[in-house]
Amino acid sequence: MLLRGAISAPLPRCLNFGQVRVPTLPRKLSVASASPYGGDYPLSVSDTALESRGFLLRRGAEGLDLEELNAVFVAVGFPRRDPEKIRLALEHTQAVLWVEHRRTQRPVAFARATGDGVFNAIIWDVVVDPSFQGIGLGKAVIERLVKELLGRGISNIALYSEPRVLGFYRPLGFIADPDGIRGMVYSKRQNKKK
Repeated sequence: MLLRGAISAPLPRCLNFGQVRVPTLPRKLSVASASPYGGDYPLSVSDTALESRGFLLRRGAEGLDLEELNAVFVAVGFPRRDPEKIRLALEHTQAVLWVEHRRTQRPVAFARATGDGVFNAIIWDVVVDPSFQGIGLGKAVIERLVKELLGRGISNIALYSEPRVLGFYRPLGFIADPDGIRGMVYSKRQNKKK
C-alpha cells in the first residue's frame, strides 16, 4: 500500500507529540509546511540514548556490510538480493540511515530514501532484525529519515508498506494517500498477456 506524508485534513488529537500540541492544520498542506517544528522535527529517542543502549546510528552506506544487511532483509521476509545490486542501489540513494549493534558490529535496522532531491522522496527497504523489533529502532530510523528529508525542503514523502505494518507508520505521520491515488506497479506478466 502506498502511504504519503501529505496532510489533507486536520491532524487528529492522537497525533500530538508528547506535551506539545499540534495545531489544527488547513487542508492541502504538506508535512514540511505543516510541521511547526521545522528543522526541529521531534525524535522519540536521542542518538545519545541509542548509544547508551548499545546502538550506533549511521548515516550513509560507509561501513555497511552488505551481506549482513542482506541477512536482515531475508530475516524479515524480503528475498535475498545480489550484493552488487544493493551497492548500486545505495549509490543512487539520497539518504541512508541504519543502526549498528555495537557489540556485534552488525546492522540491525535500516531504511533509505530516493527521489528527485527537491519535491519528492520515497522511503524504501525499512527493516529491523526480528531479534531487535519492538524496542524503537525502526521508529528511530524513520523519524531521522523524515527529519532529514524535511530539512532538505522535500515535502512529498511516500513509502510502500505491507498492510500488516501500516499501524507502525501512522503514528509517524503517514496516511493512505489522502487524494485516493492508488499506486501502480509495472508487471511483465500483464504485458505478456497481450
